[in-house]
Amino acid sequence: MSTPEPKRKGFFGRMFGSGDTPAEEHAATPANETAAEQPRKSWLERLKSGLSKTSSRLTEGITGLVTKKKLDQATLDELEELLLAADLGIETSERITKALAKGRFEKTISEEEIRETLADEVAKVLEPVARPLTIDETRKPHVVLVLGVNGSGKTTTIGKLAAKLAREGRRVMLAAGDTFRAAAIDQLKVWGERAGAPVIARDVGADASGLAFDAMKAAQDSACDVLLIDTAGRLQNKEGLMAELEKVVRVIRKVDATAPHDVLLVLDATTGQNAMQQVEVFRERAGVTGLVMTKLDGTARGGILVAIAARHGLPVHAIGVGEGVDDLQSFSAKDYARAIADH
Repeated sequence: MSTPEPKRKGFFGRMFGSGDTPAEEHAATPANETAAEQPRKSWLERLKSGLSKTSSRLTEGITGLVTKKKLDQATLDELEELLLAADLGIETSERITKALAKGRFEKTISEEEIRETLADEVAKVLEPVARPLTIDETRKPHVVLVLGVNGSGKTTTIGKLAAKLAREGRRVMLAAGDTFRAAAIDQLKVWGERAGAPVIARDVGADASGLAFDAMKAAQDSACDVLLIDTAGRLQNKEGLMAELEKVVRVIRKVDATAPHDVLLVLDATTGQNAMQQVEVFRERAGVTGLVMTKLDGTARGGILVAIAARHGLPVHAIGVGEGVDDLQSFSAKDYARAIADH
């Protein structure tokens, strides 16, 4: 859905664009997410640290490749295998090896040249998708439907978004649409309390589409700026659950034909290639409009985000490299590429 640009304000860009954290932000972080008292690293430092497993695998492999005197076809083939093993995908791996071969074939090449080319080509793939999530101020509410499998960090991501939005002065409402898990409902209530955002919730096992309808009405009646709707964590290959998700979308549109205005898919980076499949299925069944990737600090598979960007071209709004509120930040193509290449 398109709306005039001046009416939309990106809050990821402004609120997540800095590694600096206001003192009150820590107060809004659940107790189990409070970091020990120590100097905070910049966001780029945290990103590089979070992606260290991914970059180490790549740079160690690259170091082994440059022992040869010249860049021959065998070296390029080995490099492509290395890039594929890091989940960068066929498209990007071929792009990098072609860029290296151009003007350098059968010539000596340094480790630094390979890493520089890696960073440059990854950034070119990611730049078109690095876009902040924007809130349409003409919508009351702007509805954000959040999807993801269990364990992806979906409910926590919603809580962090709510905290950020509330600090910006927006009126936020949450809908605990993951009605299958009592823990998810309770977790969202905690986030809602800390953000000063009302939470629409029902008993465990309640109809999710009915809850979405009630939340839509409540958000309209109270003139909320943003309604964040949680959904049940579902495997992308479970037909019944996917059909229920489609029903939730239909019910939302009965209240507002233009909603949901954003459909965010939260992906767990540690799942690697499975994340690619999730994008394909959720995009087809629920009309995913943007991505948030979490848990990049716990995996050597950080390249999967590059592969997803190359194949699907969906906006990547934010990434997470930790548990704290300020460890979810806006997505920067250049920073991410530099962190992967350790450049």
